[in-house]
Formats: sequence, structure tokens, C-alpha cells
Amino acid sequence: MQRKTERLASLMPGNHANIVPFESLACPLDGEALQCDEKTCRCPRGHSFDRARQGYVHLLPVQKKRSKDPGDSKAMVAARQRFLEAAYYRPIADAVAREVLKHAPEEKPLACLDAGCGEGYYLRHLMSEAEEGRCLSLLGLDISKWAVLAAARKDRRADWVVGSNANLPVLPGSVDRVLCLFGFPVYAEFARVLRPGGRLIQVDAGQGHLKELREVVYPEVRSEPRSVNPVPDGFRRVATQDLHFTVHLEGAEAIADLLAMTPHLYRASAEGREKAAALDTLSVTVDVCLQVFERYGPAS
Repeated sequence: MQRKTERLASLMPGNHANIVPFESLACPLDGEALQCDEKTCRCPRGHSFDRARQGYVHLLPVQKKRSKDPGDSKAMVAARQRFLEAAYYRPIADAVAREVLKHAPEEKPLACLDAGCGEGYYLRHLMSEAEEGRCLSLLGLDISKWAVLAAARKDRRADWVVGSNANLPVLPGSVDRVLCLFGFPVYAEFARVLRPGGRLIQVDAGQGHLKELREVVYPEVRSEPRSVNPVPDGFRRVATQDLHFTVHLEGAEAIADLLAMTPHLYRASAEGREKAAALDTLSVTVDVCLQVFERYGPAS
């Protein structure tokens, strides 16, 4: 059975974008185009990948895994989902959505890949912010099966796959936007899948990001001068935006969720984690840098 050309977006309340299937998936074993229906994705060489009942597809071959269960754990994904759904990072999501939609072509679907999508918060926000009638083709990819499972359960209008940024299961020159938000950029892969003129939108933590939390869990927090990342090969930097705001966390659960979704959970000592667990309220600085890079030249 062929996949529907449109999602059932009309069932969603309020104004909505028109979400169409992402049609540029590639076989992770040979790079050939995948043809997908509601149950299976197949390539011309006969490789087949079943769609889980929740709607996602697993495109991370066993031989390319570095561990049995790579990426964020089920508990980390749940913590991130609770934290993000409380809208603490809404200003970041707003800024990302604006950059995705800026200068977007209107005559065809805008193809956007979230490389390291987690539980899908930023793609869901993008769908909610796109004006009525805007046509979007969205793919969320993460190496954590727990993250992709959570994303697919939350909203099946986008396509979701388990995969790796190091070997994106996406056809060359097929996407208009790549998101890399607090993730692990693989610029050669991003350049490969972006069309000429396509844009990479990257968000990274700044020097002061969550400094109050770090001061709780570490005995000493070093202050280092901010460095500007070099422009990746094949790209030109077209915009840079610093976002600074304060988040007020009430209750031990919100503080624990924030800690659980950061690397500080594992880097901190047991004493540091205990100090954080004893808090009932905490105000933290959010300090991030949003950069936009444009792909130039032919897709490689």
C-alpha cells in the first residue's frame, strides 16, 4: 500500500501546516533510495527495514553501533520531554522555527532534517509555528531508539528514524534545512544532504549556559573566553544570534529533569548530584548561540 501524500493534519486543532511524507530516505547499507509504505522501507538491492507499530523506522545497522543501546537512555528522554514540554526553552524553539521558515521556498515542500531530534520537541514546535497552508516535509533522526520512540508516539505527522549523524540515511542534495541543536555536528554529512543554498541551523551552549546549575554540582566552575567556531567546509556563515534568558525552576523534579538532560549528570560527583537533589528552587541562565550556515556549490 502506498503511503498517503498528506498527513491527517486536518485532524489537528487550530491552524496548521500541511505535513507531507519525507521522500528522500536512503538505505543505510548501500545509499540507494528507499521506497516506503506504511509497513516497510525497501531499496532496489533488496534491503528491507520494517516500520515499527509506533511509526518510526530503524535505520542504524548493528555493525555501525558503538554500543548495544546507544544514545540517551529511556530515563533521560523522559526527563527531557517533561522539561521541554514545560516550555522552559520556548525562546530557543521560537528562534529556530523563525530561521527554518525564513527565505523558505513556497512553491514546493520545505524538507527539514533534525539531526539529533531527541523526543521531537523542536520539530513539533516548528509544525505549530508554520503558517496555515505551509507545506513541510520533516524528518527527525536520533541515535537513541528511546528518543525516536517518544517522538513517534507524540506526533506521527513527521517521519522519525533511528540513525546516526555519521552516516545519515538521506539522499544527497535532498534537504533544505538541517537542524543540529545541542548535538554532535558532522559537517561533511550535513553538506552532503543539503541542497545548494540550503541552510544548517546550529544551536550550541554558550559560556554562561546553566552556570548556576554547574556551580551547584561542581566544586569549581572555570570561566573561559568564548571562542567562535570556524565556518565548516562547504558553508558560509549567514547569521549569528545569541540568546540569553533566565529560567526559574520550581520543585525538585524540574531541577532533576534539567540535570538529567545534560552531560553534567554523569560528570558531577555524587556529592554534587546530592546537592542538586536537595534544592527546591533554582534560577538558571540560558546562554546559547544560534548560527546559520548556508551550503554553497554543488552537493557532494
